[in-house]
Amino acid sequence: MTTVNPPPALPMRIGPNDVLRFVLELFAFISIGLWGFLAWPGPLFNFVFGIGAPLFAIVLWALFRSPRAVITLDPFGKALIEIVIMGSGALAWLVIGQPIVAIVFGVVAVVSGIIAGRKEIA
Repeated sequence: MTTVNPPPALPMRIGPNDVLRFVLELFAFISIGLWGFLAWPGPLFNFVFGIGAPLFAIVLWALFRSPRAVITLDPFGKALIEIVIMGSGALAWLVIGQPIVAIVFGVVAVVSGIIAGRKEIA
């Protein structure tokens, strides 16, 4: 009896932009959580939005945008999900009162997203 081995999987290459995008994802989730804790009056809303908003963003990312997404989308759908989450992270800093952080985060996220999007479409 002969066993047939499957072909070897291609190694996943992780580049500098992939590392930057991972850091940007974490920063966006933390930013959304920080917004939830700081932007609402009273302890109940702070807790609900501080925990719930980043959890919702993480679930959205895991379902549609992660490399092992449960629901596969075309590159434009993935870009829309990414724009919503990264835009929410930048908007959170703007609402908190830190426009410089919002602009820098937004610009870096856009440039990194364009680089990754061009790589994904090609």
